[in-house]
Amino acid sequence: MSKIVPHSKAASVNPLKSSQPLGAAFAFLGIEGSVPLFHGSQGCTSFALVLFVRHFKETIPLQTTAMDEVTTILGGAENLEEAILNLKTRTGARFIGVATTALVETRGEDFAGELANIKRRRAAELAGTDIVLVNTPDFDGAIEEGWSKAVTAIIDGLVETSAAPKLAHRVNILAGSHLTVADIELLRDTMEAFGLEPVIVPDISGALDGTVPERWIPTTYGGAPLASIREMGQSAFTIAIGEHMRKPARLLQERADVAFMVFDTLSALKPVDRFIALLSELSGRPVPAGIRRRRNQLTDAMLDGHFHFGGKRIAIGAEPDLLYALSAFFAGLGAEIVTAVTTTGHSPVLEKVPTATVKVGDLQDLEDRAAAAGVDLLVTHSHGRQAADRLGVPLMRVGFPIFDRLGSQHRRTILYEGTRDLIFEVANIFQGQIHTPTPDDLNPFLRRAREDSDDHPTSAAN
Repeated sequence: MSKIVPHSKAASVNPLKSSQPLGAAFAFLGIEGSVPLFHGSQGCTSFALVLFVRHFKETIPLQTTAMDEVTTILGGAENLEEAILNLKTRTGARFIGVATTALVETRGEDFAGELANIKRRRAAELAGTDIVLVNTPDFDGAIEEGWSKAVTAIIDGLVETSAAPKLAHRVNILAGSHLTVADIELLRDTMEAFGLEPVIVPDISGALDGTVPERWIPTTYGGAPLASIREMGQSAFTIAIGEHMRKPARLLQERADVAFMVFDTLSALKPVDRFIALLSELSGRPVPAGIRRRRNQLTDAMLDGHFHFGGKRIAIGAEPDLLYALSAFFAGLGAEIVTAVTTTGHSPVLEKVPTATVKVGDLQDLEDRAAAAGVDLLVTHSHGRQAADRLGVPLMRVGFPIFDRLGSQHRRTILYEGTRDLIFEVANIFQGQIHTPTPDDLNPFLRRAREDSDDHPTSAAN
């Protein structure tokens, strides 16, 4: 069991985490016909919007209530009402997800009461649009908490209770914030191979997959259909991916009596085997030959790749569930997790991370601890590139945001195919750092000349 070291600095240096509202908006983007709405200032929204656009390279329908100095003091109910009505009129949004920010949370307004009054007064104008509210102050939590709260609010606000019998072939998937577009597509394909009908919430694979619609659409143009979300209570089972999806899964069980199972990771052989066995049990079908073949490909990749992992020292900075998934992946192939830094200490999955301590901190903490421990690979998002340069080690980009590489959302990281691809990616990074000896390296006179040049760079330049 790892020890959780809490955040101890007065300020963050090169922050690792992004805010709760961003995490909530991220989840809302996985709903069809949706517009996330930040209840706060324009600056709060602009910062999140920049991160989304740089990461996905797509148009993001993120809006704001545009609080100013006066409304911050007197209250923002009018701004919230005006913003909701404008979105309904101008975009035709079928779903509006309202995420609060620190600006209004600090003031302590009754957001739920205000929204209920708006829905009652404007019922005719807002007909056909679902609105949910989630409290997500920036000063607490990170992406995972915001995502989890948003999914919980979606289930609480939309899922209908029904006495109808469960549909044996329908299975809910509560996708964690650390899954990519390609991961969700892979989940869908795998479940359909068993003859199951997956209901994936949130489903960013339809909304943020890089396709270009024939016309401009002011809302998300894909994602989980609202009708499917309402009927989640009729599903036979729920699979939650990531510890932060346990809360919405439990709420769905309490509301509609749908049993669930949580998978902490799907980026290693044993948990994927359990996942595939569960699908076989739910469907009553044997594992398809294609999936068995991909399992064999993974075991072969593990055999080929473990030579490159053995004894390597890894430093990881990521959200809790992604941190656990990656650390278990590396440790399972013989690497050692010598430094682990995360964004928040609330998740119980942190105790399972295979390392002595997990630090709640920022990228400066990750860099300082990696330098003291001596590492072979730094694993974090794109903001860690300067730390990797200073440490003189390669950077493996994971999580959010990744803005200096293309195609991050189309990278598979789970199930047999994704785990295989991760092995190849890491092994190739390590192979790229190997210096191949040349005849000149064996020449003692040339070697001594290079050493003298390194010791006296000024003299060599003259």
